[in-house]
Amino acid sequence: MSFVRTPDPTPGWLSDEELAVIRQRLPLLYVEAVPVRVDGMGQVTEVGLLLRVNPDGQISRTIVSGRVMYGESLRDALFRHLEKDLGPMAFPQLPASPTPFSVPEYFPPPTLGQYSDGRQHAVALAYVVPVTGTCDPRQDALELTWMTPEEAASPSVSAEMEGGRGALVRAALASVGRLP
Repeated sequence: MSFVRTPDPTPGWLSDEELAVIRQRLPLLYVEAVPVRVDGMGQVTEVGLLLRVNPDGQISRTIVSGRVMYGESLRDALFRHLEKDLGPMAFPQLPASPTPFSVPEYFPPPTLGQYSDGRQHAVALAYVVPVTGTCDPRQDALELTWMTPEEAASPSVSAEMEGGRGALVRAALASVGRLP
């Protein structure tokens, strides 16, 4: 008698228990995206920031972010998270070359670096991604707010962002020549 094993319908995903163990032992790879609107000359005119409720019940602003699954290309992970967070009609314009503007490293204790994540040690590849369609935030996002580059880089907006992501938004704007 032989047993036929049903293939995992979501290969690359970890159970909550497996993820908790992995987060304590290995850095995880993430992609992050700062969604922007650009004019006809390719200049950033608006920056999209998500408004979310964190697990502690606090409201904060953030950018598109998520893990890269085993066997998944960076381009596919970036597209998947943009669609998940901004909706299927956002029409992101992924870069021709998946070269990030920054590679932030997140540490559990906030004292080890500029970026922090209380859950884990993580490394992220961060991109500026123009979107041309209609954004309808999904998953745990309450809304997407479009701001001018000056507003997005302001100290008050940075204070609303967790884990140092305000500094990452400023780095994104600097990478495209729009840091006020």
